[in-house]
Amino acid sequence: MRVILIIGDGMADRPIKELGGKTPLQVTSTPSMDEVARTGVNGVMDSIAPGIPPGSDTAHLTILGYDPYKIYEGRGAFEALGAGLKVKPGDVAFRGNFATVDDSLTVLDRRAGRIREGAEELAEALNGLKLDPFPEVQVILKNTVEHRCAVIFRGPHLSRMVSDTDPHESDHKINEAKPLDDSSEALRTSSIVNFFTRNSRMILEKHPMNAERRSKGLLPANAILLRGAGVIPEVRPITDIYGIKALVVAGGALYKGVCNSVGMDSINVPGATGNYATDSEAKAKSAVENLPKYDFILVHIKGTDSASHDSDLGKKIMMIEKVDKLVGHLLKNTDPDEVFIAITSDHTTSTDSGEHTGDPVPVSIKGPNVRVDSVQSYSETDCAQGGLGRIRGSDLMPILMDLVGKSIMFGE
Repeated sequence: MRVILIIGDGMADRPIKELGGKTPLQVTSTPSMDEVARTGVNGVMDSIAPGIPPGSDTAHLTILGYDPYKIYEGRGAFEALGAGLKVKPGDVAFRGNFATVDDSLTVLDRRAGRIREGAEELAEALNGLKLDPFPEVQVILKNTVEHRCAVIFRGPHLSRMVSDTDPHESDHKINEAKPLDDSSEALRTSSIVNFFTRNSRMILEKHPMNAERRSKGLLPANAILLRGAGVIPEVRPITDIYGIKALVVAGGALYKGVCNSVGMDSINVPGATGNYATDSEAKAKSAVENLPKYDFILVHIKGTDSASHDSDLGKKIMMIEKVDKLVGHLLKNTDPDEVFIAITSDHTTSTDSGEHTGDPVPVSIKGPNVRVDSVQSYSETDCAQGGLGRIRGSDLMPILMDLVGKSIMFGE
């Protein structure tokens, strides 16, 4: 028995006025996801707890069975790990954005127009940047997807307890990093981050790639915004907890990194971009090809979340259709007597507000001997009528592992 878990990032939504008070899931044609709901058991899930909007990192940790309140050590290390960088003990890693700023360091666009071409060259210009006042500190920087990058500071006496330089919205100046506790390490790290911010800005401003972008009428990527300082948490691998081999299929570095940190393998799938152009069927094919080698495969789709953050209803519907095609491929190419297929979202992302919310997300599980309920369609309100009821994110992995006979009895 094996499990494929599909996570449509931010796929759940709130009712939208333009859709007659329905959600994108309710109005989009999703025959494959509906089939999973109709022939499976359904419910809704609070990733963290009712009314708590989860981050994508903490949501995935809890879905994999870990308590983020106990083990969460910041997001940046996951981003770096998922980008293929080695994060060592003592390293402090950040999640970064290439951004557009003016001469006063006011942020004009936090994503530099969602830069794609040229981001790798800009990242390479900063990789290994020398920080003159801190010669013992190494800078490791890599572009991941579009405007995103991972940044590692490696050296002695560092701390993750520093604030973001990212103001998290446009028309605000880049923040000065500040220590978040009274330690000398936090004060030292904030000084390192601020020196890096100033010097990287000067290098990017003069980079030929940005001159080319300006000549084409594109926004220059002339600054880096840092957020989510983090270190790798110490956890018992999921592979040890359940005695399984596990794999993640994803385009985004964060999701690979979270899964890698708990002992899961990851692979690079051609066409898995982590953005709207991602080849969802290539991800499905990769999952099927690897199924003989793994007991548990998590397949992640990012674009549903990006569409909500961009408040782009058309793209949200388009990405839901891509998720449905992925599910359709899995249904056609796996043995229903041997493979469980589960579908959920890590959190709700409102297309109206562009933000994560604390609303529960739908869950459907199809497979041999599940208690099929009366739900006919996959959506937030339909699944709420199902036999799973309302569960927590940390409940999902034990439920799935029990279905495949990997759970351990409590008591005698």
